[in-house]
Amino acid sequence: VQDAASSPEPGSRGDEGSQRCCREEIRQILGEIQAPLSPLLLRLCHWLLPKLLTRVFLSVQLHRGQLEMVLQAARTVGSPGRALAAPGTPGIHPRMPPLQPEVPLVFLCSHQSPLDGPLLSFLLLSQGVGLPRVAVSTRTSPRLRSLLQRLGGIFLPSGMAPTWSDRDEGLPGAVLDAYVQEVLRSRQPLVLFLEEPSALLRLAEPARRWLLRLLRALRDGAVPDALLVPVGIAYDVAP
Repeated sequence: VQDAASSPEPGSRGDEGSQRCCREEIRQILGEIQAPLSPLLLRLCHWLLPKLLTRVFLSVQLHRGQLEMVLQAARTVGSPGRALAAPGTPGIHPRMPPLQPEVPLVFLCSHQSPLDGPLLSFLLLSQGVGLPRVAVSTRTSPRLRSLLQRLGGIFLPSGMAPTWSDRDEGLPGAVLDAYVQEVLRSRQPLVLFLEEPSALLRLAEPARRWLLRLLRALRDGAVPDALLVPVGIAYDVAP
């Protein structure tokens, strides 16, 4: 981040005013990416979402076998103070790797509806996996964006125009790299949607940028590894 902040104007690196402006810009970029979580809003949504689902859908079905696979994947990620499980430990699937205390969970999901993010957050939180950080499409209104940020949503900063090359992302790209590295280090679950709703089955540009951050974090050694878990939600008729 320091390199990206100082590169546009090499002659002003020691100027206190320019450094202050740079810090303000970094805070503004971070504010576009995420906001502090709101415990009140989280409790309210956790109570309200099941009631909303019963009105929107005739039924919501959860595949127990697939859920158990997700939970088994989550169990392979231990806490720093937790002992590693030996092969053959009861409750650990024989095909699952042993506990990896420094490895974050990254859920890769197809995207068919705007409800995918809230549904996955509710499911992972209710099953004890933890509240994930969910990468949300930038095509949202400012008020909805602010609300989703308080519930764990994260966004690409506005300065990262889709037409820019990966090498020309400047300060917004550097701040986003640092932010993703901190999320992975803290082992918060991360949810990335691979495509946009109602689009062709191809990797969306926002997904490519988030995955690039993940690859850079691994390349730079921010985390030793990442556990990628494919998940998905299917609808008879997508809302």
